[in-house]
Amino acid sequence: MTLKARSPYISLRTVRSALLVGLATTLGACANVHHIEVGAVPDDYRTNHPIIVSEQERTIDIPVASGDRRMTLGARSAVRGYANRYRDTASGAITILTPHGSINSNAASIIANDIRSELVAQGVPGGNIIVTGYQANTTGDAAPIRLSYYATAASTGECGRWPEDILANGNENKHYANFGCATQNNLAAQIADPMDLIAPRGSSPIDAERRGNAIRDYQADGAGL
Repeated sequence: MTLKARSPYISLRTVRSALLVGLATTLGACANVHHIEVGAVPDDYRTNHPIIVSEQERTIDIPVASGDRRMTLGARSAVRGYANRYRDTASGAITILTPHGSINSNAASIIANDIRSELVAQGVPGGNIIVTGYQANTTGDAAPIRLSYYATAASTGECGRWPEDILANGNENKHYANFGCATQNNLAAQIADPMDLIAPRGSSPIDAERRGNAIRDYQADGAGL
């Protein structure tokens, strides 16, 4: 029986198939490595420190001296600003807390009436104002009158969390737990209306007069070219 010798040459089709298989294997390996790297990176700062809309207490303390018989100009201005913020962000009750048992408790009762009158004058419904008291220390400094109401507000969590040593783990491809927290807090503090995070505002009516002036100015400039 005669045996036919195998050719020492490999066909072009065989070489091409081997190259395609090798290329596919290489790309698959790269894809797997890329997937592992991305999966190892935690969520970014917007997920770690999300801005949320929640109910928060808004308070202000009005100092009262034991000899006061009316609100000072500074206290009246502070109450007006507080009333304006209330009208913009809330519609519930405002509580006026007056101290009991302190050296200025009598003066605080008088000033509390002035505060209530000022709130009403600034547009706060009288039925929404509650005057109550709290037990203060009988000794020490004069206790303030506290105004309080609840409103929705945008906020983030508290910053300053460092759960791990960033120097020891600095070679890891991830950001730190506290990364971006201050930026998110600053952004939340600048949001005047939390509803802007929930849904867009409606469009305002078109100012036809202003639009006409703009068109005339544009046409006049074009005519001078």
